[in-house]
Amino acid sequence: MKKSQLQLADALGQQSTDKRIDILRRIGQVGSISEAARGAGVSYKAAWQAIDTLSNLAGVALLEKLVGGAGGGGARLTQAGHRVLDAADQMSQARRDVLTKIETDAQAGVPMFNLSALSLRTSMRNQLPCTVKAVKSRAGAIRVELFLPDQTVVCARITRESAELLGLKPGLAVLALCKATAVSVGTSCEPADGRNLLTGQASRASRSKTGGEVALSLPSELQLVGFTAPGELLKVGHTAMAWFDESAVVVALTH
Repeated sequence: MKKSQLQLADALGQQSTDKRIDILRRIGQVGSISEAARGAGVSYKAAWQAIDTLSNLAGVALLEKLVGGAGGGGARLTQAGHRVLDAADQMSQARRDVLTKIETDAQAGVPMFNLSALSLRTSMRNQLPCTVKAVKSRAGAIRVELFLPDQTVVCARITRESAELLGLKPGLAVLALCKATAVSVGTSCEPADGRNLLTGQASRASRSKTGGEVALSLPSELQLVGFTAPGELLKVGHTAMAWFDESAVVVALTH
């Protein structure tokens, strides 16, 4: 069997300030997942989710369990786990150096949030800069209310563990991501529980009797891409509505 290779670039695809890295570091320090979870301010389940995700991205195990002993067992980092932390430290320092240089450049003229967001690569075409308005528990999950730049609200429904690992709180700058295929566009739509409903003007529209792609220019000047139903023909400049489920929205950190 071919030995798995450590995939550092994948494991550190998010910024090294990611809480998952913090949890891994704490486990290395205290030798206990439960203690690391308490120190990081997340649940034991969320801590395990963090380690599982990091291990999947790295392609190798980052922890090994210790059985028995006076403390009843624990966990310690593998060599790969130590390498991930070392790489995270180096990337954090390099990032600080770059941002310091940009911040002192009077000619930059680009908000730092947007610069960070440019590093995100995903197949999701809708990537909307937002600010967290509120984080609420609802039906066993977490409902995150997000402000678009014009204060329009978009909501996302995520797991409690994901909210913990992202460290979501009011005022935090994030991206709301949504696949274009999850967005329906038409001339009208009734409000419904668990549904986001936005209004804009068609800036691009493919004319197709079987349904086509439409780009809406929102009041915030952001662009939202979705698809019309068969027979729904929209023209550029027409007012239209876009709707998509809260569960279709992914919340992403960019810094």
